[in-house]
Amino acid sequence: MIVPLSSKVMKTIKFSKFHGIGNDYVYVDTWEQDEPGIGWKEAAIRLADRRFGIGGDGLILIEKGVSEGAHGRMRMFNADGSESEMCGNGLRCVAKYLHDEKYRGMDHMDLDTGAGCLGVNIVEREGEGLASLMEIDMGLPILKGSDIPCGGISDGKEGEIVVDGMTLKYTAVSMGNPHCVIFVDDAKAFPVETIGPKIENNTDLFPNRVNVEFVKVISSNEVHQRTWERGSGETLACGTGASAVGVAGQLRGLLDEEVLVHLEGGDLKIGWKGQGSSVIMTGPATRICDGTTTPGLLD
Repeated sequence: MIVPLSSKVMKTIKFSKFHGIGNDYVYVDTWEQDEPGIGWKEAAIRLADRRFGIGGDGLILIEKGVSEGAHGRMRMFNADGSESEMCGNGLRCVAKYLHDEKYRGMDHMDLDTGAGCLGVNIVEREGEGLASLMEIDMGLPILKGSDIPCGGISDGKEGEIVVDGMTLKYTAVSMGNPHCVIFVDDAKAFPVETIGPKIENNTDLFPNRVNVEFVKVISSNEVHQRTWERGSGETLACGTGASAVGVAGQLRGLLDEEVLVHLEGGDLKIGWKGQGSSVIMTGPATRICDGTTTPGLLD
């Protein structure tokens, strides 16, 4: 039987838009919403499109927790539809949403991620008790090559990679997702848009691809960072990347235990007391808007 087009039920989804110092995503609360027929991967591509969709660095799902005691779960997709393990800026926004919508006034939440269950503290609130500044226990940094994964020099040691005739020194760190940290003389002038994708897609060195940080050291407790994110390109901020920078900087004797990281979209505070300690990240989360997709966008 042919069903008249006018009688077909078009799928719509309620969404929110948040950013963590410019790292913006489309957020969907799945507690009472089902996956669209096209699947979340394709939905991420359509929703993140900055011209034909809502626009963002990707899609983040706010789900019910799966581990014992977890208050919720973050699941994230990059703008190209690939699924990633972890996003520090995204997790702060998930924490803000859950606090403001479901756990208003709660000071601590445990949230499931692809990097495990991580603790979030609400540090500051604004009008009507809405969460504004969060502190996240990002967990232990991963330095073992097979766990990052990295096929080159690892274990916190400095390796070298040659790209377009430039020899760059890197430190491989995973914060639940893989990072390649490179310290440069001038991050602002560095050709991130050409060098970044070549390192990201060097699967001989990084089998699962990699996020790449280009970092200028201003002082032992202050840096300027630009990030080329796996699956999204250059973004205004990367929380796991800033965490990896804090770890790599200490391992290379460049940074103190606490460092202020200046990113293109704002600042993050990173603390790490060395081997055996979790990385602590502190930063804001901002709600931009809420809405509903138009019928047909996700069909």
